Amino acid sequence: MKENLNFIYHIPTRILFGPGSLEKLRYEKLPGKKALIVISSGGSMKKLGYLDKLIDILKNLKIEYVVFDKILPNPIKKHVMEGTQIAREEDCDFVIGLGGGSSIDSAKSIAIMVKNDGDYWDYIVGGTGKGKPIKNPVLPIVAITTTAGTGTEADPWTVITNEETNEKIGFGNQYTFPTLSVVDPELMLSVPPHLTAYQGFDAFFHSVEGFIANIANPISDLYALKSVELIAKYLPICVKDGKNLSARTYVALANTLAGFVESTSSCTSEHSLEHALSAYYPELPHGAGLIMVSEAYHTFFASKVPERYIQLARVMGVDVDSLPPHEKPFAFVKAMKKLQEDCGVGNLRMSEYGIKEDEIEKLADNAIKTMGGLFERDPYKLSFKETVEILKRAYK
Repeated sequence: MKENLNFIYHIPTRILFGPGSLEKLRYEKLPGKKALIVISSGGSMKKLGYLDKLIDILKNLKIEYVVFDKILPNPIKKHVMEGTQIAREEDCDFVIGLGGGSSIDSAKSIAIMVKNDGDYWDYIVGGTGKGKPIKNPVLPIVAITTTAGTGTEADPWTVITNEETNEKIGFGNQYTFPTLSVVDPELMLSVPPHLTAYQGFDAFFHSVEGFIANIANPISDLYALKSVELIAKYLPICVKDGKNLSARTYVALANTLAGFVESTSSCTSEHSLEHALSAYYPELPHGAGLIMVSEAYHTFFASKVPERYIQLARVMGVDVDSLPPHEKPFAFVKAMKKLQEDCGVGNLRMSEYGIKEDEIEKLADNAIKTMGGLFERDPYKLSFKETVEILKRAYK
């Protein structure tokens, strides 16, 4: 792949990173006087005391707040519109996403809609979205991440599912970067092992895809390779010992670096394929779906841009130079599979989530129609037949 020396660097987010960073929020100037706090419906933010800590900080800063607590693991358009209505009625002038990627993504989408009319899907590009321009300002966004997976604290992207049409589509622009983000690994110590693995692999694939994408550039490459290196080294430790704050901090750093990759490069069609799976089967965790697709997907692409996969294998600790030439690109796939096994997620099955093999063509069609833009970022142009074949090879 020819090196791309053209890029736009624009990451306007102020990031408070490291253990204890939530407390540093007390000394920040927040971007408004009344916040809509967006959290998940699962109750963990309340049970773990994170919501109370945030509320205490807001009270000390004399900032009013309203809590919206309906967000699902795969967030849906209905809740974006419901949160928007509450923010309007309560005169909220900024939005705080507290939790994982689903809460922060929902906060971004709500921030778009508070001052813009119509339905959220009016502004979505792809699928049945109408692609209308956002004419009015986006509310300022504060992201407080309690997971290490999506990198959404360091990029402009938000992924929402239209539950009426089974379309899961990413969206964002220069105005949907968080104004301020808090990445405090102490808030990640309670994430259970399987979710730690799923989230870590989401960050892993953001970086891997950003590295093989045809718009990868020297800046995104720096972030991507370091992110992959850190996840390969520290994610198994986090899965085995979730209270290891040092390992959690390195994986959190890898995740934020993956967000930088998303801001300077792009995902590829691997994410489009997963979005199709979890659009129809919302109980499927996004990271788990990516793991299911990954071996077939990267085995296919390793021969298309071998030099990129050799570099990825090398930062994962593989002695690539000792291998025969024809094996070198595929060393990454072996290292990736070993990493999945070390994290206890090496044998995930689509069939366990109800996905049927005879649905594969429908899923491939959905991926292309809803997230076709990411297919344009592939280093090789997939045909529909090849897309179907990748999913068939991934199916078990």
